[in-house]
Amino acid sequence: MIPFLVAMMLLSGVCNTLLSKYQDLQCVRNCDPEDPGKIERFSQPVIQTAQMFIGEMGCWLVVAGFAIFRRFSNKDAPLLHGGYEQVNSQDSTEVDGDDDLDRELCSQDEADPIRKPAMPNVEQRTPLVGWRVFLLAMPACCDIAGTTLMNVGLLFVAASIYQMTRGALILFVGLFSVLFLHRKIFLYQWSALFIVVLGVAIVGLAGAIAPNPQGQPDPKSLTETAMLLVREASHHVKTAAVSVGALQTVLGVVMIAGAQIFTATQFVLEEWILEHYALEPLKVVGWEGVFGFLVTLIGMIILHLAVGRTDAGRNGYFDMQEGLRETTQYRTIAVTSILIMISIGAFNFFGLSITRSVSATARSIIDTCRTLFIWIVSLGLGWETFKWLQIVGFALLVYGTFLFNDIVRPPLKACARPRKPEPLLEETPIEHM
Repeated sequence: MIPFLVAMMLLSGVCNTLLSKYQDLQCVRNCDPEDPGKIERFSQPVIQTAQMFIGEMGCWLVVAGFAIFRRFSNKDAPLLHGGYEQVNSQDSTEVDGDDDLDRELCSQDEADPIRKPAMPNVEQRTPLVGWRVFLLAMPACCDIAGTTLMNVGLLFVAASIYQMTRGALILFVGLFSVLFLHRKIFLYQWSALFIVVLGVAIVGLAGAIAPNPQGQPDPKSLTETAMLLVREASHHVKTAAVSVGALQTVLGVVMIAGAQIFTATQFVLEEWILEHYALEPLKVVGWEGVFGFLVTLIGMIILHLAVGRTDAGRNGYFDMQEGLRETTQYRTIAVTSILIMISIGAFNFFGLSITRSVSATARSIIDTCRTLFIWIVSLGLGWETFKWLQIVGFALLVYGTFLFNDIVRPPLKACARPRKPEPLLEETPIEHM
């Protein structure tokens, strides 16, 4: 069962990013191949954000399915186990039955990712019901800002650079956890955060200086890479001009990295809420999907009326009417929209199942493999070219992330923590794109 969960988490995660990038590559206007400079592609990051929240709302279907399954399984349980009761010992039977029911529910909680709580000691927390559910609107709003910025950044960079740049999330999660949740970070973890930042910077640099594969070959070694960097830098200084593609790539990397501030704020808010209130993980995902979609829909309407319908905003990011027309009129965009929604819901479900069945460490390793698979598939599809500098940046990202999460030991024993590590963040129920 676990290999199936791992495979499905990888498949849904890889498909989500690749489908989003494939959707961005679809031509919607001026699709004449003889004049590629005038081609206009699908550029609706707000619509893509709404798609993500619809996919998260699909988690309620899983919650309902498990509820129906438990209802019928509990109803049939006495028949499966014989269901014999002594008439003259009703009181003792009721007590024994209650004990059996408690043990049965506990065993279901261990096996069921829907019912297993996201945080320990749930009995000490107030159930997240009634008006308290609206607390989840705060992380949902952070999710809106972060996801929209990342969708805009994805328009300008390759899918692998997009996924690797998202590794900056661990930096902001670490900083915010220290500032607001009063977590303690050891010296080697600060070093890991610095390594992650360095890796993100190298990945962004690799995309910005990507040479034309037809003009000159990619460097074959680190020495050639360094020489290429010096040569490119001197060339730009002499000509005093920077290509539009390089500027767009840098802008995309900055937007994706900056979006991690909102995502980290979302994670910290989620942990604070779940430290005080108890709610099943998939229900957290479902409620955030509901609030996120409603806020996104209201924002789309306001931005369309204020910006999208003007001459300057027509066919832009906030032109809601044009975005819906493109999504429904072009079959490829419509199909990929449905597949993106399904992949989001599947990635959340299988990711939570991995966390509950194995560990958060296993989930982080799988997510790293997800980045690797996205890069390999992008190379195979011809969406990008092989760059040694990108490999260096990705290696630093992986090492820094694994070092921070105690998957690998620090190189110096003096830097190692003397006791069992306290998790920086408890299990977060949300794992988006």
